[in-house]
Amino acid sequence: MKNLRVLAILTVLSVLAACNRSNGIKPGDESGKTPYLKEYSNQVILDWNQVAFNAMGGATYQHSLVASRLNAMVHLAMHDALNAIAPAFKTYALQKRDAGADPIAAAATAAHDILLASFPDKKAMLDSALMVSLANVKEGDKLTRGKAIGKEAAEGIIGLRKNDGELQDPIAVVEPSTVPGIFQGVPPMAFVFAPFWKTMKPFGLTKVDQFRVAPQPALTSKAYADGFEEVKKMGELASKGRSAEQTAYAKFWYEFSEIGWNRVARTAAATKKLDLMGTARLFALLNMALADSYTAGWDSKFHYNFWRPYTAIRQAENDGNNQTTPNAAWEPLLPTPPVQDYPSTHSALGNAAATVLAGILGDKVSFSMPSTTADPSKPTRSFESFSQAALENADSRVMAGLHFRFSCEAGLGLGGNVGSWILKNHLQPQAD
Repeated sequence: MKNLRVLAILTVLSVLAACNRSNGIKPGDESGKTPYLKEYSNQVILDWNQVAFNAMGGATYQHSLVASRLNAMVHLAMHDALNAIAPAFKTYALQKRDAGADPIAAAATAAHDILLASFPDKKAMLDSALMVSLANVKEGDKLTRGKAIGKEAAEGIIGLRKNDGELQDPIAVVEPSTVPGIFQGVPPMAFVFAPFWKTMKPFGLTKVDQFRVAPQPALTSKAYADGFEEVKKMGELASKGRSAEQTAYAKFWYEFSEIGWNRVARTAAATKKLDLMGTARLFALLNMALADSYTAGWDSKFHYNFWRPYTAIRQAENDGNNQTTPNAAWEPLLPTPPVQDYPSTHSALGNAAATVLAGILGDKVSFSMPSTTADPSKPTRSFESFSQAALENADSRVMAGLHFRFSCEAGLGLGGNVGSWILKNHLQPQAD
């Protein structure tokens, strides 16, 4: 077990180091700062990140895939709107330039219009948020032009995502199977979620299977037996091997990844005192990486269609491995998500986010934050680096009884690849 944890740590650290080298960034650089729009606060980016969360339903929303897509659209539109005013980075969609537009009006309008297109029923709330953002912007030509450039930025992103199929029915029937290793629905969510997402158009990857992970260990292998025994012991609802601390962080990281890692970014942006343009780029790259990690993860999950620990442990008599023993009454600490085990997309999103954040800000950024799913008696956790948070996030899935360790390791590798690709190939600094 110790060797598996060491491998996971080395996976994260090697990916982060490679990312920093490829982008010419030294750990600790405040590379989210730019010489542009420095007189403006980054608060408009942070505010609309929170407005998007609230528009989607806050902590109660259920469709994490749609949420990640919308977060990417919101932040890409804000980035493009600001970049049109002070071109510091390569644009994503909008090619127009207007140095005379107001940046706060541009960013807020871009976010407002993206969200309004998805939530026309939330118009009153979104209009109110826009009024708050524009409260200190003087009336006049700059305001008018800022609104116009924001609207064009939003229209550009909406046009790119038109008819990408995100609103199909996400609840699908699981094909019954008696074949060992094949995914079966897990109560209380005995269905499979959004199978069409495995072909969703990526935001930054060239194709959905660009970083498809290698196969999981064979059922008859020692590696499988080791992963089986660990999650059986540590992830059980009534586990005697899991510590109170491990239980606490299993619950802490249970919330949807895009919720948690956007919170990490808000905290880090405040800690590092990023400027407006740097913050816009940070959130755009982060949410591109999160959205594409879901898509790439769904591609691998549906390709391998591997069973969850719940099924594997209850049906171990059929797996052909004499080192595993069944427990027909086994229950995980937390409810199992309705999608295949391998790889862990939760781990993938965590390391994709950590890779982007470390690539821009340096890895060793200390932060503390709460979680929507934390135990009320332990509402916050503190970290010394993004990689530390990503490792704990991945480990939490084993402690919660949701994933085999090898699925989390594969997810860490996948997320690192996605995050590195996004950083290297999108929103790069403009050549002088």
